[in-house]
Amino acid sequence: MPHLGRFFCLPDGRGVIKAQVLDEAALERALTRIGHEILERNNGATNLAFVGLRTRGVTLAERLSDRIAAIDGTKVPVGTLDITLYRDDLGLKTDQPRVQGTDIPFPVKGRTIVLVDDVLFTGRTIRAALDALIDLGRPKMIQLAVLIDRGHRELPIRPDYVGKNLPTSRRESVAVRLREHDGEDRVVIEEPEEG
Repeated sequence: MPHLGRFFCLPDGRGVIKAQVLDEAALERALTRIGHEILERNNGATNLAFVGLRTRGVTLAERLSDRIAAIDGTKVPVGTLDITLYRDDLGLKTDQPRVQGTDIPFPVKGRTIVLVDDVLFTGRTIRAALDALIDLGRPKMIQLAVLIDRGHRELPIRPDYVGKNLPTSRRESVAVRLREHDGEDRVVIEEPEEG
C-alpha cells in the first residue's frame, strides 16, 4: 500500500486512509461492551433477537450473539434484513437495485428486536430497516446497536448501543473492515483521493 505521509492510498481506488479508528482488539472490546449493555438493559436475553442489516450488520449481529452466549449462556437468534426496496433513494439511482433477500427464522411479533448495523450516518438506512421490519410483524420493542455513530443525522434516529462515537466531516467515509468479508478487523476513516 503506497504511503503518503500519515495517509495511505487504497489499492482499489476507494480513497485515502486518513486514520485508523479501531484496531482488532478495540473492535472486540466494543462488541463485548455492547453485549453487556444489551443484557443489562433487557434483564438478560429472554425474548431477544438480533436482526442484522446486510452485509456487515449481519456479521456484527452474529458476533454479538456469540458474545452474549459466552456471557449469559443464551444463544440469541440472528436474522438478516435486506432493505434495498425500502430505501428512499431508489428513484434517484440509475443502477438497478440488487435485492439479496431477508431471512428472519423466528417470529418478530412480541419480541425485543435489536437492529444491528456497522455505521450510523444520516439515519435513512435505519428508517428503511424499521419499515421493512415492521412489515414482518409487530415487535414488542426495537432497539438499535451500531459499531460506529459518525453523526450528520438527517432523521430523528438515535442508537441505543454504540461501539464508538466518531465525529467526521461529510467528505470523509468510515470503512468497517471485518475478517469475514475483508480479511481483517479494523475501522478506518477514508478521504477521497485528490485528483
